[in-house]
Amino acid sequence: MKICVAQTRPVKGDVRTNIIAHKKLIDLAIYNKANSIIFPELSLTGYEPELAKDLATDKDDNRFNDFQEISDSKHVTIGVGMPIKSDAGTLIGMIIFQPNSPRQVYCKQHLHSDEYPYFINGTGQVFLNESKNKTALAICYELSIPEHSLNAFNNGANVYIASVAKTTGGVENACGTLADIARKYSMTVFMANCIGHCDNFESAGTTSVWNNQGNLIGQLNDRNEGILIFDTDTQQLIQEII
Repeated sequence: MKICVAQTRPVKGDVRTNIIAHKKLIDLAIYNKANSIIFPELSLTGYEPELAKDLATDKDDNRFNDFQEISDSKHVTIGVGMPIKSDAGTLIGMIIFQPNSPRQVYCKQHLHSDEYPYFINGTGQVFLNESKNKTALAICYELSIPEHSLNAFNNGANVYIASVAKTTGGVENACGTLADIARKYSMTVFMANCIGHCDNFESAGTTSVWNNQGNLIGQLNDRNEGILIFDTDTQQLIQEII
């Protein structure tokens, strides 16, 4: 199975422009025969907590219909980051499109302390069952919470994908933690990060994949948008930047 993680440069708060950019990366992933493609945290708006409440929507927003149509026609799973509105508040969400299936949403369960003024905690884990793989999704700070990856392992996940928006220092810490998760639980582990300005920091890219021994297999740079694809069966790596 070919799993892809994307590295984006989001335009602040501009969902329609970001959708167009996502579709270009999805096309590139499909050209390289990826079975799934997962984007960074809040990829469709950029990581912009102060804008999130006004930008929040739900999984059935018609602006996302193209993602569902691509998923259906190309038989590919797509995960995009978007603030999600609820009666209780705004959640950091990932909307998941799978072929000919209802849309799912995974919402960040563990928030960093500086996110509490803007977001509420999600509940429940979402797993993607594809081919021989069971994939657990994580959003940024969650990768630092040991019970999150332990829960993934206890539920039989052998792939762990973290969608993040992180600085250079944050990436360095995350890479160490994710390599440890891969090694400890014999999981293939991915990280999808963005580049460019987010909130009050510069996001550092370095989208990465580790094999189930915890060895770094591939990594993008900190400057370009692109994709990283790893075949969990053949161990083949594909890197493309745009």
